[in-house]
Amino acid sequence: MKPAVLPHLQVFLDVARLRGFSAAARELGVSTAAVSHSVRQLEAQLGVVLLTRTTRSVALTEAGRRLVESAGPGLGQAFEALKEVSAQPGEAVGRLRLSVPGIAVPLVISPVLPTFRERHPRVELEIVIEGRLVDIVSEGYDAGVRLHEALERDMVQVRLTNAFRFVVVGAPGYLAKHGTPQKPEDLLRHECLTFRMGESGAFYAWELERGKRSWRVPVRGSVVTNNNEFILTMAEQGLGLAYAFEPAVEEPLRTGRLVRVLEAYAPELPGFFLYYPSRAQRSGPLRLFVETAKELAAKTV
Repeated sequence: MKPAVLPHLQVFLDVARLRGFSAAARELGVSTAAVSHSVRQLEAQLGVVLLTRTTRSVALTEAGRRLVESAGPGLGQAFEALKEVSAQPGEAVGRLRLSVPGIAVPLVISPVLPTFRERHPRVELEIVIEGRLVDIVSEGYDAGVRLHEALERDMVQVRLTNAFRFVVVGAPGYLAKHGTPQKPEDLLRHECLTFRMGESGAFYAWELERGKRSWRVPVRGSVVTNNNEFILTMAEQGLGLAYAFEPAVEEPLRTGRLVRVLEAYAPELPGFFLYYPSRAQRSGPLRLFVETAKELAAKTV
């Protein structure tokens, strides 16, 4: 590839990662027109269309997707290597971009960041918090956090938490007024605080199990949201039952603001894991983050 192509390639990768010309222009500190011109130059030199543009959105073509997946990690590692060369001996320099679901932040990110930042102050961290399942390779992430059941088999996996349960909880006032469900089917007659999935827009069915039997209960209620913290706040105020992972409700359960129901049906999951493609192991900031996460996880697992 000609050296003149490299700056255009970096601009294209930023547009693909940020999903827009304006966002890439803001990050690069240039005009949107300059970003658009750079991408057109790259397309002209390669002889392919990399992005489909409309007035509302930007999407990768098949050629664009292949270029992101093949060139993105390598180019990122090259830039990280250049930064590391300019660092002081033993000093880590670079950028780390992680995709994390909101419910995992207090349990697996917040405990790691203070130690990591103290040890590696010149590593720039970008934590993108979102509920959808992310293709970390095509979208320019170094790594992500997910429940074990959602991990692709070809990813390197690092345990961050113990196994934990998902539980149904309600405020004592709500249960006194509406009664306590005794079996999963009873939830269909209760006011349930409903979570809407970000990608599909579908309502999340509460998953319960007992022995070898499992249930997916299509609960409904008059309050619908896509924010777990808001759901728990509304549950504490007695507006309905909530479905939550147990560590997130430890304090309100301890103080009695919330009470577990249907505890015999609470499913247990293996926990949260950090995951990344094996070829990303050469990234210095990611390697150091994994080391810190493993060290801290070992104290609690």
